[in-house]
Parts: sequence; C-alpha cells; structure tokens
Amino acid sequence: QVQLVESGGGTVQPGGSLRVSCVASPSTFTMYAMAWFRQAPGKEREFVTAISWDGDTTYYSDSVKGRFTISRNDARDTAYLQMSNLQPEDTAVYYCAAGQTAPTLVPGGYDYWGQGTQVTVSS
Repeated sequence: QVQLVESGGGTVQPGGSLRVSCVASPSTFTMYAMAWFRQAPGKEREFVTAISWDGDTTYYSDSVKGRFTISRNDARDTAYLQMSNLQPEDTAVYYCAAGQTAPTLVPGGYDYWGQGTQVTVSS
C-alpha cells in the first residue's frame, strides 16, 4: 500500500506561480509512474501531467503545456508540480497519483491517490 500526501496548494493571483508537492510512503517511490490530475467543481477529474518511473518521459495536457512542469526527486520520494502563469481556469483540487504501469492519461491507470490540495487562482 502506498500513501500519497500532497501539499503546497493555496491562492495565487492570475499570472502567478505555485509549486505543489506529493510525498510517497513507504519508500517504493522509484517503482511508480507519477501523475497529477485536477478536478474543478462540477467537472470531471482531468489529466494534467505525468512522469515515468525513471523520469525520462513526461506528458502534459494541451491546456498546461509550456506553463506547468512535473519532476521527481527519488531521494526524497517526492513528485513536484511547478505551475506558472496560472489562470482562473486552473482553479481546482489537484490530486497526485501513482501507478505501476507506464504513465497513462486516464485516472483508471493509477493505483494510488492522494487526498488532494486546493489551488485557487483569483484576483
């Protein structure tokens, strides 16, 4: 069983930046592909970005490409989502996910989920 704990959410003005983190335990982090999804009120959970277990391959949704960056630090069992040029439409609960297969764009491809962290973009 893997537990994922997100942190770093908050409120930021349009055009601002924020970094959210996801710490995994126990320490089998290197076995998993990691991903971030988000869910806005009244909407379905949507794919944001993913990174392979070895960090060599990343995927981004068109809506965040060029603005968001996913990374991982295996020594710290942590995945990061660096968000820049945030816009009001980025407002959502952001969820971290871990999966034992290659990264996929669908929630069903992941085995473990964090509790989510709220990101609000508002002036």
